[in-house]
Amino acid sequence: MTITVFIRYQLDPFKRDAFEAYAKNWLDIIPKNGGDPVGYWMPHEGTNNIAFALISFETLAAYEAYRARLRADSAGMANFRFAEQEKFILAEERTFLRKMEK
Repeated sequence: MTITVFIRYQLDPFKRDAFEAYAKNWLDIIPKNGGDPVGYWMPHEGTNNIAFALISFETLAAYEAYRARLRADSAGMANFRFAEQEKFILAEERTFLRKMEK
């Protein structure tokens, strides 16, 4: 069963460009570590401080293995440090979803 991690980010609205650079980095890093990035979505109209990401995995165990690989990945760790230093993410929520089948 495929699971998809739905991530909701609350952003500093004055640092959206920094978050966009961060998200673009993940689009290269995630596949190298075992995830399937469905995509990142930036605010366009309306609310200016909420962004979303969806990343799919074959199983929850595959997600856990991916998280362990990220902690050993130099590009992944650099991207985490970038977010911490620039403080453009104010809050982050993760929800694990499964696609419903008929």
